[in-house]
Amino acid sequence: MKLELEIYGCLCSTAKFIINDINADSDDFGEKYDHDEENAEDYACGDMKFDSKPATQKTLDKYKITVDEYREVCEKLEDGLSFGCCGWCV
Repeated sequence: MKLELEIYGCLCSTAKFIINDINADSDDFGEKYDHDEENAEDYACGDMKFDSKPATQKTLDKYKITVDEYREVCEKLEDGLSFGCCGWCV
Protein backbone atom coordinates (compact mmCIF):
# COMPACT_ATOMS: atom_id res chain seq x y z
CA MET A 1 0.00 0.00 0.00
CA LYS A 2 1.19 3.47 -0.84
CA LEU A 3 -0.01 5.88 1.86
CA GLU A 4 0.53 9.63 1.92
CA LEU A 5 -0.92 11.15 5.08
CA GLU A 6 -0.31 14.57 6.55
CA ILE A 7 -2.35 16.00 9.40
CA TYR A 8 -2.67 19.75 9.87
CA GLY A 9 -0.65 20.96 12.84
CA CYS A 10 -3.51 22.87 14.45
CA LEU A 11 -6.66 21.49 12.84
CA CYS A 12 -8.27 18.11 13.29
CA SER A 13 -8.21 17.38 9.58
CA THR A 14 -5.97 15.80 6.98
CA ALA A 15 -3.84 18.15 4.89
CA LYS A 16 -2.93 15.32 2.52
CA PHE A 17 -4.51 11.88 2.44
CA ILE A 18 -3.84 9.62 -0.54
CA ILE A 19 -3.96 5.83 -0.66
CA ASN A 20 -2.59 4.03 -3.70
CA ASP A 21 -2.79 7.29 -5.71
CA ILE A 22 -6.48 7.75 -4.80
CA ASN A 23 -7.57 10.87 -2.88
CA ALA A 24 -8.86 9.48 0.38
CA ASP A 25 -11.61 10.57 2.75
CA SER A 26 -11.20 9.94 6.48
CA ASP A 27 -14.99 9.40 6.71
CA ASP A 28 -14.46 6.10 4.87
CA PHE A 29 -12.46 4.88 7.89
CA GLY A 30 -14.36 6.37 10.82
CA GLU A 31 -15.54 9.61 12.33
CA LYS A 32 -14.09 12.33 14.47
CA TYR A 33 -16.12 14.14 17.05
CA ASP A 34 -15.84 15.81 20.41
CA HIS A 35 -16.26 13.21 23.14
CA ASP A 36 -16.63 15.89 25.85
CA GLU A 37 -18.37 18.84 24.23
CA GLU A 38 -20.26 19.65 27.44
CA ASN A 39 -16.98 20.80 29.04
CA ALA A 40 -15.59 22.70 26.06
CA GLU A 41 -15.58 26.44 25.46
CA ASP A 42 -17.78 27.79 22.67
CA TYR A 43 -16.32 26.75 19.29
CA ALA A 44 -13.68 24.59 21.01
CA CYS A 45 -13.38 20.88 21.73
CA GLY A 46 -13.26 19.15 25.09
CA ASP A 47 -11.90 15.84 23.78
CA MET A 48 -11.64 15.51 19.98
CA LYS A 49 -11.04 11.92 18.90
CA PHE A 50 -11.16 9.85 15.72
CA ASP A 51 -13.05 6.58 16.11
CA SER A 52 -12.44 3.90 13.49
CA LYS A 53 -15.27 1.86 12.06
CA PRO A 54 -15.13 -1.71 10.76
CA ALA A 55 -13.85 -2.21 7.23
CA THR A 56 -16.33 -2.70 4.43
CA GLN A 57 -15.64 -4.44 1.15
CA LYS A 58 -16.64 -1.25 -0.63
CA THR A 59 -13.87 0.72 1.12
CA LEU A 60 -11.29 -2.03 0.63
CA ASP A 61 -12.10 -2.14 -3.08
CA LYS A 62 -12.17 1.65 -3.43
CA TYR A 63 -8.60 2.03 -2.12
CA LYS A 64 -7.33 -1.39 -3.26
CA ILE A 65 -6.22 -2.36 0.26
CA THR A 66 -6.42 -5.39 2.54
CA VAL A 67 -8.10 -5.56 5.95
CA ASP A 68 -4.66 -5.31 7.61
CA GLU A 69 -3.82 -2.21 5.55
CA TYR A 70 -7.23 -0.76 6.47
CA ARG A 71 -6.39 -1.24 10.16
CA GLU A 72 -3.00 0.42 9.62
CA VAL A 73 -4.68 3.48 8.08
CA CYS A 74 -7.18 3.60 10.97
CA GLU A 75 -4.38 3.54 13.54
CA LYS A 76 -2.64 6.44 11.82
CA LEU A 77 -5.87 8.43 11.65
CA GLU A 78 -6.60 7.72 15.32
CA ASP A 79 -3.12 8.91 16.28
CA GLY A 80 -3.22 12.00 14.08
CA LEU A 81 -6.81 13.16 14.46
CA SER A 82 -7.26 12.61 18.20
CA PHE A 83 -6.36 15.98 19.64
CA GLY A 84 -8.05 15.89 23.02
CA CYS A 85 -8.87 19.37 24.33
CA CYS A 86 -8.36 22.08 21.72
CA GLY A 87 -9.24 25.75 21.33
CA TRP A 88 -7.85 26.55 17.89
CA CYS A 89 -11.33 27.27 16.47
CA VAL A 90 -12.12 29.83 19.19
